[in-house]
Amino acid sequence: MAQQASKSHYDVVIVGGAVVGSATAYFLANNPDFNGSVLVIERDWTYAKSATALSSASIRHQFSNPLNIRISQFGTEFIRNFHERVAVDGDAPELGFKENGYLYLGDAKSAPMFERNYATQRECGADVALLDQKKLQARFPWLKTEDLVNGVYGQSGEGWFDSYGLLQGMRRKARSLGIEYIENEVVDVLHEGSVVTGVKLKSGESISCGLMVNAAGTRGPAMARLAGLDIPVEPRKRCLFVFDCRTPLQGTVPLTIDTTGIFFRPEGQYYLTGCYPEPDPLADVDDFDVIHSEFDEIIWPALAERIPAFEAIKVVNSWAGHYDFCKLDHNAIVGPHPQVKNFLFANGFSGHGLQQSPAIGRGLSEWITYGAFRSLDLSPLGYERVIENKPFLEEGVI
Repeated sequence: MAQQASKSHYDVVIVGGAVVGSATAYFLANNPDFNGSVLVIERDWTYAKSATALSSASIRHQFSNPLNIRISQFGTEFIRNFHERVAVDGDAPELGFKENGYLYLGDAKSAPMFERNYATQRECGADVALLDQKKLQARFPWLKTEDLVNGVYGQSGEGWFDSYGLLQGMRRKARSLGIEYIENEVVDVLHEGSVVTGVKLKSGESISCGLMVNAAGTRGPAMARLAGLDIPVEPRKRCLFVFDCRTPLQGTVPLTIDTTGIFFRPEGQYYLTGCYPEPDPLADVDDFDVIHSEFDEIIWPALAERIPAFEAIKVVNSWAGHYDFCKLDHNAIVGPHPQVKNFLFANGFSGHGLQQSPAIGRGLSEWITYGAFRSLDLSPLGYERVIENKPFLEEGVI
């Protein structure tokens, strides 16, 4: 049953209460310079179909653009200090951060790019190692390396964790500090000229606001259209498979990205895997059917070729989730619209939303409070690049 808000006006309305929306709410609540009222509207409090809950729940510093690297470095810092940051009465979720790192494998085609990116990552202070073929074989003996030229391995700061715990910790802390959450759905964005004035809810009431944050995930494009705006973002389906291996791999097993783009990582006693599908069509936001042929025809053959032990594996679980995919450049659109300045975007994360949520939430809270980004300049991710058709260049896209 839809919940009603306690007031008819809020300084800030955040549409979408998953990890990006809750990160924004959390940082607003923790900023002593912000004293406004905040309402977070989330259509489903179970979060069962959210990208947050259905993601591969990982974080990496291995990007090519320094801004993306620094965004994720703050994410790691936030995760490492999570308990102290979000504890309520001494209690906080355990994220179980496994710092096994990422391992990108480079063949003759991709090796030069990895060398370039490695140099940028080191300049930004990322703890990464560039390994040649012999070092790869020595460090990860379960790999078949004959066709590899190099690999880049994140020695610390990268890995995977409990995505639902991250969301719930920030959400619970924000609520304890006075942020109001309701389970309801925005069906219209009210605006007069170039100013958003409020939102209309499915339950019938209207809420006026001073500023609106669009953190609605795959429903973000529809939310923008309600305000008369457009973003080059659309939902894309991603299928994940958990498999058992007859002969488990020994030693450290990072989240490994093959030369084919297929990745895998440990998942308890099992392994989690997925791929970048081709073709990659527009998905229906309510379509969560798993495409099992992706595993049988694409993933398994590639895994068996790269890791001999994976010739004998069996799928034990699978699910499908969605990316809010930015068609311009696979990077998020963050910050105000240049004309509708009280409408803030937090859309198009293209699979990076979970790891980027702490820095993006912090940045949006700063813009709301001070009218500018302070800790980290997120303006290169702004909507202006959409208008100018100037992609934010990033080579490290999975």
